[in-house]
Amino acid sequence: MRHGKKYQESRKLIDRLTAYDPADAIELAKKTAKAKFDETIEISIRLGVDPRHADQQVRGAVVLPHGTGKVVRVLVFAKGDKAKEAEAAGADFVGAEDMVARIQGNWFGFDACVATPDMMGVVGRLGRVLGPKGLMPNPKSGTVTQDIARAISDIKAGKVEYRVDKTSIIHCPIGKASFDNERLTENLGVLMDAVVKAKPSAAKGTYLRSIVLSATMGPGVKVNPLKF
Repeated sequence: MRHGKKYQESRKLIDRLTAYDPADAIELAKKTAKAKFDETIEISIRLGVDPRHADQQVRGAVVLPHGTGKVVRVLVFAKGDKAKEAEAAGADFVGAEDMVARIQGNWFGFDACVATPDMMGVVGRLGRVLGPKGLMPNPKSGTVTQDIARAISDIKAGKVEYRVDKTSIIHCPIGKASFDNERLTENLGVLMDAVVKAKPSAAKGTYLRSIVLSATMGPGVKVNPLKF
């Protein structure tokens, strides 16, 4: 794969053999963000777990103190008073069977999905569609709940879900390239604390195998896992 001129210039800024301190890695990742839009700073964490085993799954959610810099559109599955509560709390879309039909018709105009427990029988029909996109409501991530207002405010404030994929890697945004270094460093610290605390007891050996930061269009910058 051939990379563009800006990418090649960015690669020259990075020593590929060095695992940088978090603050230095963030500064470098920001310098490689040369696109015309405000690039997202993303993290990839390779874990020493085998996700094929249920007792080695790593999954959860955390509210980043400075948010992700992205305006998040929230869809809520609820009825009656809970639907009214969702609307009052700032949900972008609220519905029940009507929303299921809309999604089955290939509509995905939302970034996060919340449901009350009584709606999961209905929402369950969308498992094959929402699951692969990481949009399926789940009690572990706080998106299946009676406290709809809290769930919406957390998501709007910068809640991110992290989940190990089948290659044992977690991918997650930690903010935008326009954020100052301090905000990105704090967001990174909060996310890493949550991932470290989520270490399964069944995981053996080194848990944090490697960490890489990158801007949306930039090359990866290795981070020293020992710093966490």
